[in-house]
Amino acid sequence: MIFVAAAWIMLLLAGGGFALDRVLTSAVTKNFDDQLEYLLNSMMVSAEIGPDGEVMFNRPLGDQRFLEPYSGLYWQVSGQGYEPFPSRSLWDRLLKTDRAHQDMRVHAYDSNQFADQKLRVVERDLKLPGSEVLWRFQVAQDRETLDAQIAAMRRTIVRSFLLLGLGLIFMATLQTWYGLIPLRKLRIAIARLRAGELTRIEGDMPGEVAPMVEELNALVAHNDRQAEEARRHAGNLAHALKTPLTVIMNAASAQSGELSETVVREARTMRRQVDHHLARARAVGRRGSSHSRCDIGAAVDAVERAVSRLYPHVRIDADASEGLIGHIERQDLEEILGNLVENAAKYGGGSVFVTARADSGFVEILVEDDGPGIAEADRQRLFERGVRLDTGKPGTGLGLAIVRDVAEIYEGSASLEESEDLGGLLVRLRLPAAG
Repeated sequence: MIFVAAAWIMLLLAGGGFALDRVLTSAVTKNFDDQLEYLLNSMMVSAEIGPDGEVMFNRPLGDQRFLEPYSGLYWQVSGQGYEPFPSRSLWDRLLKTDRAHQDMRVHAYDSNQFADQKLRVVERDLKLPGSEVLWRFQVAQDRETLDAQIAAMRRTIVRSFLLLGLGLIFMATLQTWYGLIPLRKLRIAIARLRAGELTRIEGDMPGEVAPMVEELNALVAHNDRQAEEARRHAGNLAHALKTPLTVIMNAASAQSGELSETVVREARTMRRQVDHHLARARAVGRRGSSHSRCDIGAAVDAVERAVSRLYPHVRIDADASEGLIGHIERQDLEEILGNLVENAAKYGGGSVFVTARADSGFVEILVEDDGPGIAEADRQRLFERGVRLDTGKPGTGLGLAIVRDVAEIYEGSASLEESEDLGGLLVRLRLPAAG
């Protein structure tokens, strides 16, 4: 930031200095030319034709330098067919006259005709009364004074603009350093946060930085919740596996004749627990993704086709509103929706109806069947891991537990009700709608 600011400052000052130099140089040069033009006008006003046709002045020119040889101030009058009439200051020199053009107005230019002096010349052509000759009046002056003024002016501009540039760069550096103090404080706070000295970033921050601090604190809180959730579920899994392992070890130590049956039974229990926690872990890992968006209608259609192939004798009707987008990974939605539709097909009476609609910032999915339903006292108990009301059909008892856990991970919910249309069970799944 400082380098870019310094580069722009120097570039703009260089451009401004160049423009100012052009303006002031033009003004100083014009003032110099105006003085020479004044002398030129004085010559023309006092000039007249003598008896021999030569030019003469009816009064002497006022500047003493016209009389001093090589003084740096000269005049000359020249005409076609006549020898030039020079000032005494020219001594043995003459000013060059270009007859290729006529100067009916004052013409100013630089001349290097003298090796030891650079001249500034103003000239004009004029016909004097009583003469048909076009006379050229010229006044020339050494540029030394003009060049000295321009050089002094340029030194002043360069020094002033250099000092201004250094001051601006210093102020830009100070502003940048001061403006980045909150970020340096934030970096120190993040380092202390990583070292475990802080639990969140606190303190007053400028309005430009405060939203970032809020997002960082929210991220830290989110990571803390995930870590705590991971620790809790790791503990739950360890506790869930500890009992079956203890039963197996006790049976093995006692050399029980039912060891094989015990191992198979307890292994099924451990497998259910592992499957449940793996499904939950996958959902937790995908929850924070900003790409967690799913087309509800497409997911409902995919699940309907898959379950229809498994249960061809069951009629499954699906009705999803157009454009429903849920904040959930499609893999997770298809997994929990597959559990619900498959349960409805397995335990229902042959008809399943799935509807999806928008409801106040949420996507609501209803799965209904025409089965015997579930008593209200047993509905909440079904969400517990391993609980099954019908043990005559294969299953692990984890379907509804996984549905509830994954829905809650995405800040949704799942509940069991009675279907008014089909008379069986209604599962109401609510998930946040994606903006």
